[in-house]
Formats: sequence, structure tokens, C-alpha cells
Amino acid sequence: MTKLKREIITTSDGSTTIHIPEWDEQYHSKHGAIQEAYHVFIKHGLDLFQNQNISILEIGFGTGLNTFITYIESEQRNLEIKYVGVEAYPIALEEVSKLNYVSELQANDLKNVFDQMHQTKWGVKDYLRKGFSLLKRKQFFQDIEDSKSFDLIYFDAFGARVQPELWSVEIFQKMINALKVGGVLVTYAAKGSVRRAMLEVGFSVEKLPGPPGKREMLRAMKVSSDIQ
Repeated sequence: MTKLKREIITTSDGSTTIHIPEWDEQYHSKHGAIQEAYHVFIKHGLDLFQNQNISILEIGFGTGLNTFITYIESEQRNLEIKYVGVEAYPIALEEVSKLNYVSELQANDLKNVFDQMHQTKWGVKDYLRKGFSLLKRKQFFQDIEDSKSFDLIYFDAFGARVQPELWSVEIFQKMINALKVGGVLVTYAAKGSVRRAMLEVGFSVEKLPGPPGKREMLRAMKVSSDIQ
């Protein structure tokens, strides 16, 4: 992974993402990085938690886009959020400087926040503002051992076509363990094998309309306290 070439590309909504030519895979949808992030993680994830202070686990911190839009929404909604982003292969600050999320989101007054997200040290909790903490963990997803800690998981790993091991029963067991009862996992994926893996570990799973370029996506809930 560290040796794979990465290049910045512009997606259909004008926002940038990182493309890996060898895999023909992107960090976000080529049909619109920002559109996908809002549709999957805000509309079908964060919007479930109105007027609640919550803990979020992001699987695949990547470009920081999901963190940044969550920060923007939390300010507008006056939410307190504890945010943990897990990433095995952080992108370089040189790559960060080429991403256009601040301008595309018309958030120039928050450029310092976007910069701070990427400059803060891995493994050290930082506060982007009072009420919004960020802890970035440089960690393989297979090594996650959280228990009943999160209300919401943004599952934004590379697709099962290129990294099927990240969409396995083993990984989703770790995800359901990490959630509190009533906690939710949202992802852009909709493959039958992914849904079956979620069901096998005890998730209640629903299909939802997908973002631009995808017909469906999945949302899963931890409904029982019998699961760790």
C-alpha cells in the first residue's frame, strides 16, 4: 500500500480525491466526493442523532473529508462530538495541500480547522474546538479492540473489490463490538457479501438509496445488548 502511486483527481461535483491507478480505486466516489460524504455519512448517519452528543469512529480517516464535514455540521447544530479516525497509511501533508474541500464547501473561515486536523499528532487527542475532540489512530483495522464505545461508525474503507479482507465477518465483529446498543454503522457499500457478513455478526441491516453513481448503500444497527 505504501508503495502504490497516488494522484489527486477532480470528481464530478468539483471536489478532489486521491486516485490509486494500480487499483483503479479512489478514496471517494469519482461521481462526487463531497456529495457522497454528505449522502452516506451525514444524511444517513449523523442525521439520526438530532440534539445528541455522540462518539464517532471513522474507519478510513484518509483525506479527512468526512471529519471536516462532520465538524461543519456539528458547529451548525451545536453538537458535542468525540471523533476517532483510524488510518493505517496516512496521506502526506503535500497531498493534503492539494485537496480543495475548504473552498468547495465555502468554508474558508475554517481552513485552520482543516489544517489542524491533518497536523495534529497521531495517537494524541486534540480539540478542534470546545466540544469537538479528534483522536487519530494509526492502526490496522484488524487491530481495533474498542468495546461499546461509539454511537456511530463511518465505514469508509477501500472497496471490497481491492481489499475484501476489510469487509469480512472478522472486521464487522470488531465493528459491532465497538458500538453501543442502538449504535449505527453506515457505509457506501451494498454488496451482498458485505450485507451477509454484517448479518452474521448480529447487525440489523437495511438497504438505502445510494449516493450519485450508486444504486444502494447499507446501514446497520446494533440492536441487542447480548452482543458484546
